[in-house]
Parts: sequence; structure tokens; C-alpha cells
Amino acid sequence: MNTPSSEKQVVAIRYIVNDMEAAVAFYTGMLGFEVQMHVKDAFASLTMGDLQLFINQPGAGGAGQAMPDGTIPAPGGWNRFQIQVKNLDSVYEKLKEKGARFRNQIVTGVGGKQVLLEDPSGNLIELFQPAPRQETSYKYK
Repeated sequence: MNTPSSEKQVVAIRYIVNDMEAAVAFYTGMLGFEVQMHVKDAFASLTMGDLQLFINQPGAGGAGQAMPDGTIPAPGGWNRFQIQVKNLDSVYEKLKEKGARFRNQIVTGVGGKQVLLEDPSGNLIELFQPAPRQETSYKYK
């Protein structure tokens, strides 16, 4: 895809949601997204920084329409986008107090800590705290 250098290319993620109003409230109230467009019971365009999130209800608009074989778009699965945070434990506790649902507990790996937050339809958002940078020195003999 060639884009003139003066134009910023828009990259967006699309999620299918069961309840548009609940999804908009979740993304704006819990995670701080801003509403760019909201068509009741059909579509919303939300932003957070450079992330653009499109949400559709099944049966509404182009993205919510059935496939040629009759398959209806549905929420859920394991695909997700990631929001990096500075203090995952604090964010996790604050969201739990607000009634947020998580698919797991905080886990720690070599790259940092993460937890999987579910939106009202079961779509995933990965909250991630990178591990502190560690200097590695190699000694060659």
C-alpha cells in the first residue's frame, strides 16, 4: 500500500459486539476511548491515541452482514489488541472495582506482565506492562 508521505495512513481494528450501547460505555468509561461517530445499534468509531476501533453489531452495516454462506459475524475469540500500561496491578484493581471482567489473572513472562480484559461481548483487550529493560553483557573468551 503506497501512501503519500504527507498523508497519515489510518489503521483500524474492527470488533463485532452484541450490544452497541454497552460496548461504547465500556470502551469510553473503562478505557478512556473517545467517540468519533456513534450510530445507535449499528456502528461506532472510537479512538485512543493513534488506535482507531470500529465496532459493529451483527446484521448492521457492511461489516455486520452475513457472509455468502450465511455465517453471521460474532464477537469473541482470541484475537486482541494491546494497551500498554505503567502499573498493571493498579490498572487491574481499578478495573475490577468498576466491574470489569477478565479472562485470566495477571501472568508474568519474559517480556513483562499481562492480563486479558473482556469487553461486554467477550472481545479481548490485552493490558500489558513491559518488563524493565535489563542490560545484558556477553563475555567472550
